[in-house]
Amino acid sequence: MSLRTRLTLLYTTLVGGTLLFFGLAIYHLVSLTITEQIDHILEQTARNLIGTIRVNALGELDVLAEADLSAGVYIQLWERNRGLRYSSSSISSLSEPLDPLAEYTSQPITHDVNLGNAHLRVMSVPLSIGSRPIGTLQVATSLAIVDATQQTFLKILVIGTTIAVTIAATGVSFVTYRSLAPLESVTQTALQITRADDLSRRIPYQGPTDDEIGQLISAFNQTLSRLENLFYTQRRFVADVGHELRTPLTVIKGNITLMRKIGCSDEESLSSIDEEVDRLTRMVGDLLLLAQAESGKLTLVTQLVELDTLLLEVMQQSRVLAQGKVDLRLGEIDQVLVCGDRDRLKQVLINLISNAIKYTPQGGEVVMGVGKNNDQAYITVQDNGPGISTEELPHIFERFYRIEKSRTRSADGKGFGLGLSIAYWIVKHHDGEITVESEEGKGTRFCVWLPLAVGDCQPES
Repeated sequence: MSLRTRLTLLYTTLVGGTLLFFGLAIYHLVSLTITEQIDHILEQTARNLIGTIRVNALGELDVLAEADLSAGVYIQLWERNRGLRYSSSSISSLSEPLDPLAEYTSQPITHDVNLGNAHLRVMSVPLSIGSRPIGTLQVATSLAIVDATQQTFLKILVIGTTIAVTIAATGVSFVTYRSLAPLESVTQTALQITRADDLSRRIPYQGPTDDEIGQLISAFNQTLSRLENLFYTQRRFVADVGHELRTPLTVIKGNITLMRKIGCSDEESLSSIDEEVDRLTRMVGDLLLLAQAESGKLTLVTQLVELDTLLLEVMQQSRVLAQGKVDLRLGEIDQVLVCGDRDRLKQVLINLISNAIKYTPQGGEVVMGVGKNNDQAYITVQDNGPGISTEELPHIFERFYRIEKSRTRSADGKGFGLGLSIAYWIVKHHDGEITVESEEGKGTRFCVWLPLAVGDCQPES
């Protein structure tokens, strides 16, 4: 059964049940009100008649005066052991009690009685002298009008409920169709994506975006967008890995082939193979590090870290990498404490500084600094290299992304485009931020922002 059908049945049942409940409640209320009015009339009539009943000299009951009866009111006076003593003219031929069950009642009682084809409401009032019962007064009226009113009301109730339920079912069916129609688009789009493997499709929606359907479609479209980006990233990742593996493997295979041809080991070939193996090892290590980071298996050892000391340490190590071709200079420096993993933060600085050295032309300079601003610490690494174009800036933290045209100085080919991705992850998981500013032809400035240490550092859970 479809959702539309279930909703239609549910709302129709609720509407019909509600109308039926209130209709029956009104029906019984009206019946009770009419019955109370009839009982009031019968009680008033009986009270008036009792005032005209006397016991004669023979000990018999007599009605001294004919009562002024309302239309449709019938009277019988029954005396114990002597039978019927008086009846109204309209039922003078009736010799049976109006209510046989209450002919000798000891207390006033009212019953609905079916007498032949007549439906009567009968009130029986016992008569007594002192504590001795002497007879019963029965006052009755026809319920024909009441029965007709109830039947008419029931017909109106049934017909009205049927019409209301039909209208409700039609309206609910139409509204649910209009409301759930976008879900059909979701289903069809999902099926088309499955059949065509086309994640670029999106679900069109013209309705309000803040209702449940609009939020569902918006979430679905966002999911499609993320999946499209993930599949694109995966395809590019596989292509990039293949491209990165091809070069060292080709070099290794070529050197092995050369040594086979000459029939002996060649020191230069062995050195080249050793360098390429080291390169592959570094790439695999970086990939494993990123995989562990993204899967949450890479833990950070939190402790107090002196950023100024760490920067000086990395700067001294980087002078070997610069080999005097680039001037490493220390700019602003301040004593700064942060909570973090010292080895991982050192890895961030090494990646940033090595990139700056690699892409700075010979004779250029790389300026490093550390300071604090309010409750944030910052580390800056600035070079005066060729800079990064505006189009490429948003992609520099993506895996295997390298800016080959504008920021390449050396042809050693030792970079994989993974360093900035690793640095971005490490800074992010220190509750920090890494930003970059660049202008083509004037250089690039990286800035790492980290929260200042407050109290003792607590290890991450």
